[in-house]
Amino acid sequence: MRDPDALIARAGIRGDPDQDQHFLVDDRVLDRLPTYLEGIDETLRSQTPQPTPIFEHLLEVGGGTGALTDRLLEVGERVTVIERDRRLAAFLRREFADDIEAGRLTVIEGDALEVDLPAFSASVSNLPYGVSSAVTFRLLPKNRPLVLMFQKEFAERMVAEPGTPEYGRLSVSTQHFADVDLVETIPREAFSPPPQVESAVVRAIPREPDYEVPDEEFFLRFVKAVFTQRRKTMRNAIRNTAHISGLETPDAVVEAADEELLSQRAGTVTPAEFAELAVLAMDVGQPIEK
Repeated sequence: MRDPDALIARAGIRGDPDQDQHFLVDDRVLDRLPTYLEGIDETLRSQTPQPTPIFEHLLEVGGGTGALTDRLLEVGERVTVIERDRRLAAFLRREFADDIEAGRLTVIEGDALEVDLPAFSASVSNLPYGVSSAVTFRLLPKNRPLVLMFQKEFAERMVAEPGTPEYGRLSVSTQHFADVDLVETIPREAFSPPPQVESAVVRAIPREPDYEVPDEEFFLRFVKAVFTQRRKTMRNAIRNTAHISGLETPDAVVEAADEELLSQRAGTVTPAEFAELAVLAMDVGQPIEK
């Protein structure tokens, strides 16, 4: 395996906190990250008889100097890495020239929020923290297993349960797409330069939710709207956020909804209950297309 510090030295590029660059340099963490994909094939096989093999085509967002890329090439048949820093993308092409020539590695230079994503089988990534939410919600709808690193606080919100302080819009939106768990906390010292906060690794295994929403975009917008007034009851939150959710007649939703559910606050409402309200809102609230 390539030494992370040696890669940084050969690249001649130090991480820049102002550019969200914190290179993962702890060998033990780097070695563990791909292992969090092991065993997921069996879970997916219970959902579909012919799942895509997990290690067929791995996607890495934010390749940096290639320490994780190196580990992914050890387990993946093919790897695609997206790197927005022109200098780092050029270094990856030099450092992994043999793998590129063999057709096992593709380096895409560009912003992960703008480039076309390949048809990957799973993603293992140390995401740039400033865009971690936006990147995650580009990846989740692809319905592929994800092992992603975030700021610890962000990760805790992703996996939070209803009724806990961390539970919010991020929890509902993430858990709509996948079963998620926080598999490891990473100390600041594992990075160069060390970030100001601890990090954590989240594993997301795609699955269909146990409820149905005919318009996923509206459902996510409805959740976002209500959580802007999480201290209000659902009754008031629905009425007060029609300009965000796009409801033409929010009062009609309130009149038709279950009274007990309306008396709750967003932080105690389960994803399935949000779906129930969103479907009702679509039926009687006359949502405006956005």
